[in-house]
Amino acid sequence: MDEKKYSVDATGPSIEDFLDMVFDHLDFDVEYEILEGQHLHPDLEDPDLLVKFSGPDVDLLLANKAELMLAVEFLTMEALRMPPEHHSRLCFDANDYRMLRIEELRLSAVTAAEKVKQTRRPFHFNPMNSRERRIIHLSLRNETDIRSESTGTGPFRQVVVLPIDMPLPEPIRPPRPMPPRDDGPRGRRPGGRPGGPPRRGGGGGRRP
Repeated sequence: MDEKKYSVDATGPSIEDFLDMVFDHLDFDVEYEILEGQHLHPDLEDPDLLVKFSGPDVDLLLANKAELMLAVEFLTMEALRMPPEHHSRLCFDANDYRMLRIEELRLSAVTAAEKVKQTRRPFHFNPMNSRERRIIHLSLRNETDIRSESTGTGPFRQVVVLPIDMPLPEPIRPPRPMPPRDDGPRGRRPGGRPGGPPRRGGGGGRRP
């Protein structure tokens, strides 16, 4: 990656304003720090800025493979009007999730490569965001018998690992989820909103 384009002094206040608005609206009890990139895996991921979350509700951000944290990260990039090629320059993390996820993706890439070498059949990863696809590609960049390609569009974009001489196959589109059953009206739960979980107490996403 070339020279830094974002810094705590220049970009931090805009990130802070947006996150305060988001976490005040969600009523989550989380705190965060905006730090310069820490270069833990510079060959795979080397962001300019790192936002680290902590607090009682941080597990809500990390549920379902950090789905909410990654969604807030993406919305922050959109609010900052960062072009897609700059998305790897901003990284959200909590409880060292990113470092563990990088290692998980790297091992998955190596395992997929070995399977493709043995079977000569393409291996399709589940759809993932551009940052995670990049980690897969970089993990396999020195392979000579196989290659990795991104295929598909939008939320279905995925990585395919295949023999070096094989044409790129069509992407595998995940099945659509079943529509929810209509079991009649749902009542108000004690202490909560109609049909939803009880509201959590706590402050917004303020910096410590």
